[in-house]
Amino acid sequence: MSPDLTNASEQLMDEKQLLRDCLDGNRHAQKRLYELFARRMFGVCLRYAPDQQSAEDFLQEGFIRVFVKLDSFRSQGSLEGWIRRIMVNTSLELLRRKDVLKYSVDIGTQPDLPGEEDDLPEEISGEVLLMHMQQMPAGFRTVFNLYAVEELPHKEIASMLGISEGTSKSQYARARAWLQKRLTENQ
Repeated sequence: MSPDLTNASEQLMDEKQLLRDCLDGNRHAQKRLYELFARRMFGVCLRYAPDQQSAEDFLQEGFIRVFVKLDSFRSQGSLEGWIRRIMVNTSLELLRRKDVLKYSVDIGTQPDLPGEEDDLPEEISGEVLLMHMQQMPAGFRTVFNLYAVEELPHKEIASMLGISEGTSKSQYARARAWLQKRLTENQ
């Protein structure tokens, strides 16, 4: 067995034991699970949140749900993917409570903006991109993340957010235009 496969196998076995220990109520295992995924999940929450404090709130609420629902994890995918989905859903629920898309309107499907891919700077740091994404209006940011980052189809986004598919598409197009403008202004 190659070293990479051995490490992956050992990590999976460690993860299964960690899950068992967490389900048994072992506080050290729960802390380890949190520490193992908190940094990456904070990044997920930060993409949806308007600021760092909100992202911390999303993360905390998300991990509460992870621990409450841990017994429903069926190992049919990665634990990280399962936790990530909970973080995204928690972030969306908390944003929905604030009615972030209340002022979104369905302006029909918008064609792609001409040359938009060519107009973006070639090198964009993750920090700069995240900073601009956090400054987006909440509706833009939410749809942009779900479509561009989570790679969900507009039909599913519309269903998740309680908006029309056309609104999802228009919010995404507007988000891209908004982001493009900010990034080119920053050059």
